[in-house]
Amino acid sequence: MSAAGERDEPIEKDPAVLARLDQWMQDNVEDYRGPPEVARFAGGQSNPTYKLTTPDRGYVVRRKPSGQLLKGAHAIDREVRILRALRTVGFPVPDVFALCTDESVIGTWFYVMELIEGRVFWDTSFPQVSRGDRPRYFDAMNSTLAELHGIDYAAIGLGDFGARSNYIEREIARWTNQYLRDSGAGRDINTDRVSAWLLQNIPPADLTAIVHGDFRCDNLIFHPTEPHVIAVLDWELSTLGDPLADFAYHLMIYRLLPRGIAGLVGCDLPSLNIPSEIDYVSAYCARTGRSQISNLNFYLAFNVFRLAAIVHGIKGRTLRGTASSQRSSELIRALPYFAEIAWNLATAES
Repeated sequence: MSAAGERDEPIEKDPAVLARLDQWMQDNVEDYRGPPEVARFAGGQSNPTYKLTTPDRGYVVRRKPSGQLLKGAHAIDREVRILRALRTVGFPVPDVFALCTDESVIGTWFYVMELIEGRVFWDTSFPQVSRGDRPRYFDAMNSTLAELHGIDYAAIGLGDFGARSNYIEREIARWTNQYLRDSGAGRDINTDRVSAWLLQNIPPADLTAIVHGDFRCDNLIFHPTEPHVIAVLDWELSTLGDPLADFAYHLMIYRLLPRGIAGLVGCDLPSLNIPSEIDYVSAYCARTGRSQISNLNFYLAFNVFRLAAIVHGIKGRTLRGTASSQRSSELIRALPYFAEIAWNLATAES
């Protein structure tokens, strides 16, 4: 397998790795029967994800990337924990079959989960959907996130899944430190300015909920023919935190151009029959029992800053040779744009 600093070796092209994976699956996944055919999914900026097809069924393997990793990143064991907890209350997530912490199998930790067949939309304007159905797809996203934020996390064993106070302050520090620590990726004046501004303008908050951390349309699987979310994917950034910050991350689609990430800026929303930002916020508020979201610009600025820090990390991994997606270059080119938008939101009138 690849040594630290080298590029990820594609497991689908290494017969020895495939043989070890096949044997591990036989030993650890109930009713598994190989051999598997393996193909990597598109996307997945952080943890490489693969489809395994066997004579009987399909599986998904999600693993840590190879090479030098920042401390605390790519904690796939946390993903397994929250997926299993959410399954107990019927929230739409895949079933996890097994977790492997033996790096000798494929070179990194990984887990095996259910393959859910459905529709994934990379363009948040939902061009493949009829004009009449588009509001229903947006409503499905809105209701799914509101449902997540309403789950009693302590009742499903996640009371210690994250700290219950100072979430925004801790997140600003986390992403600022990661941005500064990954010095090989360079610095950006707007990212520096937004980081300082955010720390000086944190609004009071006493809300705690399960937060997904990366809730957007391409991390959702929709029913093959109906506007229903049947699976929420990519839980690497999940924790306990402020649900308004989590919702604002999702709401960024209304403030961003589609540059490596879903965005609606430039779209004619009335013509496409897509809900306005005001209506979308109102729907979430109605579902979660609040009249409005105060300090919305702060939450949006925080999330675009966070996005910029994440992309900065992708840039660093690319330079170190451990980036896990071909889409990395598109996001990296957009990095100055994300930083500029974050600063514009910080300095905009509420």
